[in-house]
Amino acid sequence: MTVSTSVSATEKPERTDRSPRPVAIWLLACCAMIIAMVVIGGITRLTWSGLSITEWQPVTGIVPPLSAAAWQAEFAKYQQIPQYRLLNAGMSLGDFKTIFLWEYVHRLWGRLIGFVYLVPFLYFLIRGRISRRLAWPLAGIFALGGCQGALGWYMVESGLADRIEVSQYRLTAHLALALVIYAATLWTALGLLENPRGGAPPRIRRGAELVLALVGLTIVAGGFVAGLNAGLVYNTFPLMDGRFVPAGYAQLEPFIRNWFENVPAVQFDHRLLAMTTVGSVILLWFAGARGAPRSALPVAARRALHALLAAALLQLALGISTLLLVVPIALATVHQGGAVLLLTAAIVLRHRLRASG
Repeated sequence: MTVSTSVSATEKPERTDRSPRPVAIWLLACCAMIIAMVVIGGITRLTWSGLSITEWQPVTGIVPPLSAAAWQAEFAKYQQIPQYRLLNAGMSLGDFKTIFLWEYVHRLWGRLIGFVYLVPFLYFLIRGRISRRLAWPLAGIFALGGCQGALGWYMVESGLADRIEVSQYRLTAHLALALVIYAATLWTALGLLENPRGGAPPRIRRGAELVLALVGLTIVAGGFVAGLNAGLVYNTFPLMDGRFVPAGYAQLEPFIRNWFENVPAVQFDHRLLAMTTVGSVILLWFAGARGAPRSALPVAARRALHALLAAALLQLALGISTLLLVVPIALATVHQGGAVLLLTAAIVLRHRLRASG
């Protein structure tokens, strides 16, 4: 007796398509939302809007004030904090609504990112499109997102009692965690899209790692500049008040406090790191795009190197322009977005070098 192994015309074969592309596209969409979140956060900070909502209500806070009485109640809460009394005394309800809405959009967008991340994650997990090996890192990214929400409120809390702005330490931690989440999400998406394609010189990979570290460190230093409003002074370039190193660089004791609390030192450190980063990118570009044999660097990595150079030069121009024009909101916002663009280029390059060898 023989058993037929053929499939009849009316029967459909079991689907075996497990392409990672849909998962990667979902993660890249989340990356785009995080970039938008960083930009919205920058506008919120630059417009002094971040303290306009004085309570953390993760669920009920989704609904904004819908009546005149509700708006008056929110305004009354804001009038009790130092920022209103010392900075915005006499503010109209209309002006309050403007800053309130920026902070509201900022918080709502964060919730939306969590929703857009969690629902597809569960769908892909149930459908078997995410392996167990990948599931845990993706769950970890979601957990970091929850921590980011809590850290955001911890940051806001620092400006509700004794200050007119949030702590520069908490602001920088909030920014840094957002970029860690972004980097992890982007790296995972790239891992699903790109396959190994040959080798790359180890010195180029090490150089890319150095550039990536410098970009991250420069952004963190920029967080302290933002937190201390250090861009509003020493609006000349390349010198600061006619000096390379500003006179008040080391005025705080112990010395390490100057890196985080001293306005002249914080701005100088950010400048120095930015110039070092751009210089390192240029050297890496010459080593990879000009110095190495064309066959030593895959085409995809070479293109990523060109993109990194372009992003670094653009960010340098944006940073200098923002400083010289005394931090206009529109330009400062673009500069903050440019930082994420530069970070993206550095991550893509390093990943392509990893995928190359």
